[in-house]
Amino acid sequence: MLFVRTEELKPGMRLAKPIYNKNGVLLYERNSKLTIPGINSVRNFGLIGIYILEPAEPVPPFSKEDLEFEQAQTVYMFKLRDIFDKVHKRTTPDKLPLLVEDILNRYGSLNHRVNFNQNLRSADDFIFKHAISTSILTAMISQHINMTEENRTSLIAASLLYGFGYRFVPRNVLDKVTELTKADEDMIQLSLEKGVSYLRTYHEEFPFLPKALSIVEYFILSSNPERALEHPAPDILLLAEILRVAKQFDLLTGMSLGHKPESEIMAMQHLREHPETYNDTIVSLLAQCIHIVPAGASVDLSTKDKGIVLVENPYDYLQPLILRLSDNQLYDLSLPEVSQKIWIVDLMKTMDNRVEIDENTLKLFVADQRIIEMTERIKKK
Repeated sequence: MLFVRTEELKPGMRLAKPIYNKNGVLLYERNSKLTIPGINSVRNFGLIGIYILEPAEPVPPFSKEDLEFEQAQTVYMFKLRDIFDKVHKRTTPDKLPLLVEDILNRYGSLNHRVNFNQNLRSADDFIFKHAISTSILTAMISQHINMTEENRTSLIAASLLYGFGYRFVPRNVLDKVTELTKADEDMIQLSLEKGVSYLRTYHEEFPFLPKALSIVEYFILSSNPERALEHPAPDILLLAEILRVAKQFDLLTGMSLGHKPESEIMAMQHLREHPETYNDTIVSLLAQCIHIVPAGASVDLSTKDKGIVLVENPYDYLQPLILRLSDNQLYDLSLPEVSQKIWIVDLMKTMDNRVEIDENTLKLFVADQRIIEMTERIKKK
């Protein structure tokens, strides 16, 4: 798989990922060959480039849920762009309630983990893709906490709106995203605060907005050490903590041309290492929502070789059952005597930032009685 910039696209290149229009209608399926009209569509969408399959490369595996996730992200991005345009013009963002409701209904009631796949971002679309990803994460986390639907709706709205001020950040700073100087950080903070001043005018526009804007104001203004803020109500504080975890996880794992993203393992490690900033309980809930180390994942081991995850550990993503490739032996990392000698260092990723999955190894793997018992032991833990 190769990433090819828009200006370098040529007819006949095969698509590695599908292309949807703003309504979610499939325009170009994976493995279809680009045409001149197709290349023009990519340019009209403002994409900086797309992923292309090499001549003999097979189509990469994508589940139905993965494809639907990517389709939803595209639709949401165009809707949020329209909402931000209206906020900027000081007109009513009438599509906001429907967008919030759709995200809550689609991702706020899942009973399983999802693959949190990220799209490539540019300075032009970073604002929207970051907001959409963050709101999806907050919707999923919120279902694991006993809170009212009003709070969940307000949280998702706050996740979508908090980044409106990124609109005022210079493009060269947006291209960096995480590798920022102190001057860059100050510029972003001032821009986000400017965004708050725009959002304040909509305080009574929709029922969920007063609390959503309270979350946004506290979340952004509390990052400015020169501001003396009153301690917020407990629910505002909790909702802001969820937003903080989701926002940082997305920033660390999101990818752009100028920034190599962190793996899910490294992002989670960063959050765990700063419990004074990121609520550890919420970080744990995030791990219950998305696959960190799924079955089939290729991993780097502490022994300087590779392994394949055969059985995901739903309770501790760093303690799955793995097949070590150097000796073709199975290791149950949930056993202390094993995990003291060998552990997972990082995930191996594909070029488009998906976890590298070895489906062939999974197909060949047949669980014997010992493996079945081992798996049950992990589940019972």
